[in-house]
Amino acid sequence: MTFDTGEPHLRPVLCLHSLFLDPRSFDGLAAAGAGQFRFIAPEFLGQVSRLDEVDSTVTMDQCSDDVLALVDRLGLRRLSIVGQSMGGDVAVRIASRRPDLVDELVLMGSSARGESVEHLEEFGAFVDMFERDGFTAEVVEIVKSILFAASVLDDPERRDVHDTWTRRLGELSPKLAHAARGVVQRESALALLPQITASTLVISGIQDHARPPAWSDEMFEAIPDAELWRIKNAGHSPLLEDPDIVIPRILEFLSRRTSVGAAAIPASTSPDHR
Repeated sequence: MTFDTGEPHLRPVLCLHSLFLDPRSFDGLAAAGAGQFRFIAPEFLGQVSRLDEVDSTVTMDQCSDDVLALVDRLGLRRLSIVGQSMGGDVAVRIASRRPDLVDELVLMGSSARGESVEHLEEFGAFVDMFERDGFTAEVVEIVKSILFAASVLDDPERRDVHDTWTRRLGELSPKLAHAARGVVQRESALALLPQITASTLVISGIQDHARPPAWSDEMFEAIPDAELWRIKNAGHSPLLEDPDIVIPRILEFLSRRTSVGAAAIPASTSPDHR
């Protein structure tokens, strides 16, 4: 199933979700940007309602092909992409392959490298665990510690994170293992980054342990037209952890093409901290 606000007269923004999450993670962005953009958020192959479409590991290239097939079916010729975590893995592949298609790129909690040997072993064992046991309370707590900064999880005023995502993560199926292995075993895409022509905003949470800030630096340095924004009180999921500052920043970035023209946007760092 694909979430689509359906306004053909508005510029499309393709929203690509993280592993363990789904298109609902972009609800706040779509609500704030209503009337400005057409938001399209597909479910990845092997995830959400598409679990039974696969019976083996789903690669990032398969996901990219699948998303591009959707783009072609919708008849989209130019668009922006907002990618979170594995959504960013797919986004950089699409943007490098189809520079004619992608005008703006927002990458959150993302990277272009493959996993380290340490993470390959650790994350691989974790995938085996939830494939075998399901999304038990223990597994859900581990996933939350991956997705969210400790400062967010420890904040008593952020019970919304605990309540919403404890429930949603607990509903996940062990069949998600096929997609998860594709993320864990993904090949490096660092060599693709110089081919990206889209204006790019890299958003990096300082407390992101799954995709450390240094991995965001690599994307900023290699993508020709990129800016980097670090957020102190966020981890792997900035859009969900600090929506009050992240959503306006994304919308402002996406609006630049209509306000000043794409050619007028320089590459720069944006060392904002919170």
